[in-house]
Amino acid sequence: MRLVKLLIVVAAALASVPAHAQSSDDDLRVYAVSVITVAPFKRPFSGYGIYLGQNAIITAAHVVGHWSLFTNPTIKIASQEIPAKVIKKGSFPELDLALLTVADAALPISLRLRRNPLCKTSPDVGRDVVVVYPERTVRSRIISAKVIAPQYRNHFGTLISEPQGSGSGVFDADKKCLLGIMSAAVTTLYDVMSTGVTRLDLQRQSGRVGYFVPASTIANFIPAHLRF
Repeated sequence: MRLVKLLIVVAAALASVPAHAQSSDDDLRVYAVSVITVAPFKRPFSGYGIYLGQNAIITAAHVVGHWSLFTNPTIKIASQEIPAKVIKKGSFPELDLALLTVADAALPISLRLRRNPLCKTSPDVGRDVVVVYPERTVRSRIISAKVIAPQYRNHFGTLISEPQGSGSGVFDADKKCLLGIMSAAVTTLYDVMSTGVTRLDLQRQSGRVGYFVPASTIANFIPAHLRF
């Protein structure tokens, strides 16, 4: 009888661990933004981004689209919609990053002094990560580039186990630093029905894994004063 009671207590203790982890994960949502772009003759497109600090937001280049020089996006952060300006942009798939800024006075006071550090080391295979959206967080894991075709491994080598939303942030689950920005869905070697790399469509896809632009690339893309 004592053994049964002990097992029940242990099971209850283990069941409580994910709840604590999830609570800690949810603290990262303060950095997550929605990015809304309206291109000429097209329907509005929404993706995601991550607030870095000092009025700067990092997202995927394909989220802001080809018309960013003519139609700047709007971001939604802390339930507020704020106009943003694209100050630097790469292109998919070579450099799928865009840097946005917003007016300091438009930001919620709770964000103005925050700084979001980039991870300084490359992620190890098997590391737990947190993918962060404004409304939720998702646990995932770093996986080996060997699951995708050899011709994609050099450029799309930083992978998690499933695609996630364009521009959402990938954080180290333990250190809570920013590991990267979600960019593309990459077909695995085990899916014989399709091949290649596509921009994320915000949906989970069978036979595909998620590529994120790593923190090292982000560090080279942004100005030095944003490398916290």
